[in-house]
Order: sequence, then C-alpha cells, then structure tokens
Amino acid sequence: MSPIFPINDHKDSAPSTTVSPDPLRSSHACPTTPPTPALIPDTQGRFDWRTIPRRHSIDQYSQLPLGKPSPRPSVQHTFGAASIEAKNGIASRKEAVREVFKRCWKSYKDRAWTKDELAPISGGARYTFGSWGATLVDTLDTLWIMEMRQEFAEAVDAAVQIDFGPKIDGEINVFETIIRYLGGFIGAYDVSGCHDARLLNKAIEVADMAYASFDTPNRMPVSRWSPKKAVNGEEQLPAESVLIAEAASASVEFTRLSQLTGDMRYFDAISRVTNVLDKQQGSTKLPGMWPISVNMRKPDLTFDGFFGLGAMADSVYEYLPKMHQLLNGIGPVAAQYHRMYEYAMSTAITHTLFRPMVHDNADILIAGANVDGKRDDKGQHLVCFAGGMFALGGRLFENTTHIDIGRRISEGCAWTYKNAPNGIMPEVFSMTACPTWSACDYTSQPDSSPFSEVGDGRYVLRPEAIESIFYMYRITGEAKYQDIAWEMFQAVSSHTRTEFANAAIRDVMKTPVEKYDSMESFWLAETLKYFYLIFSEPDEISLDDFVLNTEAHPFRIPSR
Repeated sequence: MSPIFPINDHKDSAPSTTVSPDPLRSSHACPTTPPTPALIPDTQGRFDWRTIPRRHSIDQYSQLPLGKPSPRPSVQHTFGAASIEAKNGIASRKEAVREVFKRCWKSYKDRAWTKDELAPISGGARYTFGSWGATLVDTLDTLWIMEMRQEFAEAVDAAVQIDFGPKIDGEINVFETIIRYLGGFIGAYDVSGCHDARLLNKAIEVADMAYASFDTPNRMPVSRWSPKKAVNGEEQLPAESVLIAEAASASVEFTRLSQLTGDMRYFDAISRVTNVLDKQQGSTKLPGMWPISVNMRKPDLTFDGFFGLGAMADSVYEYLPKMHQLLNGIGPVAAQYHRMYEYAMSTAITHTLFRPMVHDNADILIAGANVDGKRDDKGQHLVCFAGGMFALGGRLFENTTHIDIGRRISEGCAWTYKNAPNGIMPEVFSMTACPTWSACDYTSQPDSSPFSEVGDGRYVLRPEAIESIFYMYRITGEAKYQDIAWEMFQAVSSHTRTEFANAAIRDVMKTPVEKYDSMESFWLAETLKYFYLIFSEPDEISLDDFVLNTEAHPFRIPSR
C-alpha cells in the first residue's frame, strides 16, 4: 500500500462546520483521481479498526483502473426549457414532498434523535441497525439535496460523534451497515462538495470496521459478523448458506471510497468477490444469474435453484452497470462489469420476466422469479428497481431493447399502484401471465382484483417503484412520469400519515388501511428523495454526474 498521511493535519482541532448556503453542483473539492499517498482517517481518539490483528494477510492489492475515460453516451435526456406554468406546477409538487419530509425529520429530531428509527405511531424510538443512528446517517444527503442547510449542519455535528467501536453484543448485518452508514457518509461528503473532512473520516471508520469482516481464509466476507469477536481475535468464517445480496453488494461503496482516499484495500476486497461472481456466473443452475442462496466459505455459488432480480439478490445485479459507470468505463475491470451485466440480464429477460394478463391490455412487464428451472409469476415491490436498472444499462451500453424493457417494468409497477385498492402496490403478489409478451385475452379475477393472489399485503414505505419512475423520467424526459409520481405520492403520503410522521401499512388490500409502528430509514433516505428529485431541476443529482447506491446515496463520478 502507498504511504499514508492523516486527512486532518491538526488532530486536536475539529474541521469547520461551516456549510455553503448554495448547492455545490459544479464547484467541488472531490478528487478526480485517487490521492497519492493514500489518506488515513483522524480517529479523534476513537477506536481504530486498523489496529486489530489480521489473520490473513494480502501481498498485493488490486488497483483501481486509471486512464482516459471511455466515451459513453449521456444517461440523462437533454431537457428543453419548460413553460412558467409547468415550472410552477412542478415546483408546488416538489414543495409538497419537502413538507412531508420536514415534518418527519422534525419528529425524528424531537423524539428519536440519534436513534436508529422513529416509531411513527407511538412517537418513540426503535433500535434496528446497530444503534448507531441509522436514520440520522441515512438522511444526511437528503437534507443537503432539499436545501435544509442548517439541519444538515446539525445532523453532521451529531453524526460525526457516533462511535463505531466494538461495543455491540452479538452480530451486525455488514450489508446493511455498508449501504446505510458507509453509503450515508460518502453520499453526504460527495453531494456537499467534499469539503467536510469529518464526513470522510467517518466513512473510513465504518469501512475499516466492515473491511475486517473480509479477514477470512478465502477473503470472502462474513455477512453476519461480530465486532467483539473480531477484536478478541476469534476466527469468523463466511457462511455456508448466505443471501447473495448480503455477500456481494459492497462494490459501489468500497470502490467510491478507494477513489476518494487512494486506499486500495477496499477496492481489492470487492474485486475478489466480483471475480468469484464472474468465474461461476456460467456454472449455476440458471447460467448467467446467481441463486439467492450461496456458499461463501468454499465459495460455491451453484447449489441453489432459486433465482430472481428481487429480494435477497437485487443489489448484486443493480451494481453491475453502476460499477461500469462509476469506473468511467475504464479498462478490463469496467468491461468485466459490462459483460456480467449483459449475461445476467439476458438470462433474467428469458427466464424471469412475464407480461401479466390485465383488463386494459397494458403493455407492461412484471419481474418474477425462477425456481428449479420454472418461472414463478410472483411480483414484488422490491423488484421494481429493475425498471431503472434496465433503463440505465440500456442508456450506458446503447441497448434500446433494455430501455424498452425498463419502461415496461417501470410502468408495470405504476400500473399495480394505480389498480390496487388504495393506490399502493402490495409487498408480494401473483398475477396471471400471458403465454408470451404479446397481449392476451383477459379473464376477470375474484373481486375484480388485479392480482390472482396477494402473498404479503404490506407496504413498508418502500422506494423501488418511484425509483424506477424517477430513472425513466430522467432518461426519457417524458413528463408523464412526473404525473405518475404525483399520483403515487398522493396515495402514499395520505394513507401512511400519522400524528408524527408516516408509518408502514399492514395490508394495502384493505380499506381503511391499518398502519403499524415502523418507519425505516429508507423512507427519508430513498423514497422521499426520489419523489423530490423527480420534481427537481434535471441537473440536481444528474445521472451523468452521480451513481446512486442501493440506498439512494449519490456518489460523484470522477470528472471525465
């Protein structure tokens, strides 16, 4: 590894908390190439994860590809000037989203400050993700994006005091820690212009903890990992059965941190996992895709027969085109992610997507699953992200078929929202499939339901449907997606509103809905952010300038 030096030369004095009152869309201090020598954090006297003994050393680290970025088309549509009337109408929608966010944030600050989650019905606090303040960290970049500068400064002051030392009993979910905490600190650092070194310090602190979970004989990560055991020198091994999303979804976060710090340990760690994915991609029971359950101790990614783009696998696929974009398409590493994306999507298109039989013959697709070689026609709210993924990949790789598939999946999710009893799609449902992707004759369902079965009627404030609608708007420029988003927002905000904030719904198929006392951090980190951004100016978090991680944290693409 390169020689290192501290980010903050004056260890005894904290960096300034002053934040510019104006959005930093073009003027920023983010590095265009990884710093040399590599940076190390100023721990401010807190526990330093780099001091724990390492069991399995590495002789040489994989290096980020350097060189001239490859030419690639713009992701975003070239937007023309809108009329004053149109701008005013969209601005009012944007402000309506902001008001819902502000109300939730105030309740969190007043009733659950620095705790993981606000309990939106009882008004208490919940401890769900390490007790490190998940909502606080997850929401930092949303505060900046919504131009709540004072609240951002206050939140940063609180977040940089979090101690990620080994005080937690039991195991932590490393995947959730990476996407929410590491992603939250990197996103806040990047969107605010890379000016506050404290945010980068905290990102490194979280990453060094997560990196310790890769200290195994084959360098595959331990997904459910004990910080105390690691500090005590106890051996922890990768699981023999683990969800693929948990085992292989740190690529975007670790790569961006290596870009920001010049420390190649993080990029090396995820490169080893990616190489395993690549090597075994063609050897699974559904070649091209990886099953939901894998053995990372061997590692063996081939024994399970359950495949899908949805829950428990989603971010593995989502990150394939995003890694290519974050790496600026440079060299064989970016080409590896492109190749893996094309192979995976070719299989997913053939074996998991279906056209549902619906009363209006809408030209839509649903992303199902595949079990032991047979397609399972179950849809999930969570898999709605796939519309945006296909559209992004289609734009990056100039594949118009993928853009069209992204449109049909995104509009399929919008259709299920619109046709569900309360205007909100359920968590898991089944629909009758047409024999092909062409329209087929409609046979009515019991009680005029659009679904043949609803396996899980909850709505947990998920973002995936609005996420894909946002991508479709930014990629195509079609205003209809803003109208779809507004209908979705009105249904969600009205049916989930509580005295203090917004709460999950137990069964969206029943009227009136029954809410329960949960508001996961992604409501503020993702769902309301996507609703806000679809009504914002297109250059606000442009998809040509930022890659959004699976928790919607914007990572700045190094300048081309």
